[in-house]
Amino acid sequence: MAAEVTKRVQGKPEAKRLEVLLGDVIKTELPYFDVCISNTPYQISSPLTFKLLSLPRPPRLSILTFQSEFASRLVAPPSSPLYSRLSVNAQMYAHVTHIMKIGRNNFKPPPQVDSSVVRIVPKVPRPRISFEEWDAMLRVCFGRKNRTLRAGWLGTRKVLEWVEGCWRGWCAMNDIPVDEGQNGMDVEAVNGSEKEEEEWDGIMDVDHDDDAAGQENDDDDDDELPDFFKQERDARKANGTSGKRKRKGKTFELVREKVRKVLEDDTGLADRRARTLDQNDFLRLLLCFNNEGIHFA
Repeated sequence: MAAEVTKRVQGKPEAKRLEVLLGDVIKTELPYFDVCISNTPYQISSPLTFKLLSLPRPPRLSILTFQSEFASRLVAPPSSPLYSRLSVNAQMYAHVTHIMKIGRNNFKPPPQVDSSVVRIVPKVPRPRISFEEWDAMLRVCFGRKNRTLRAGWLGTRKVLEWVEGCWRGWCAMNDIPVDEGQNGMDVEAVNGSEKEEEEWDGIMDVDHDDDAAGQENDDDDDDELPDFFKQERDARKANGTSGKRKRKGKTFELVREKVRKVLEDDTGLADRRARTLDQNDFLRLLLCFNNEGIHFA
């Protein structure tokens, strides 16, 4: 393709204004450009979208061809069956609109799926929030998007331990002492008198709960299992400790109460499901977490 483009302008005035870069677009450091038009390889749809939006000076306009399902996820509104973490992230940083569908028979050879053309216009000014922190919060919210936020945040011990780690990090950065004492509640073994909390294996968007039976699973395109959770899950299995529970300390209970306060008292979103929340709801949730000293990383 690069050779064909170069050949088309050879000997013409346009040749002086054409620069062809060969390489992996995801790994290549891109120069400034104001318009992007791409028939995007489907396997890099999400990485390319967010690379363009994360550039210091993102293109003012991108016209991109995606697989139809991916395009539908980008533009999906709250409560839509395809509304996901991808939808919230894309719509937080850009105005995304669907332009047209392209049937598979318009390509040679025809692919197995239909395509769609999408227009992406970055928001100006760019929202002043950390994408890493924003996305980390959304990963938990959309872990199982048909469950309530209460179940996603308070019903999973591994999530609370992760939040505790985030809070400890914030305390360390701000020279706030942490009480390491234990609350005396030993949960090493559960003898049937107390129902064990659900283990979070780090896998996002792979399940739906009983009250949403019959709905489609949320197989989010870019929700691969993070390496951290892979290593921790594998280590637990190798050591045979996946079912064991640690003694809960004061900080664990303190963090649990902070999360409960954010969900129930501050935002009133505890019994809502992620698939029904809009950007303002998620922004309010992040702000309340930050006010409690919880900054996700």
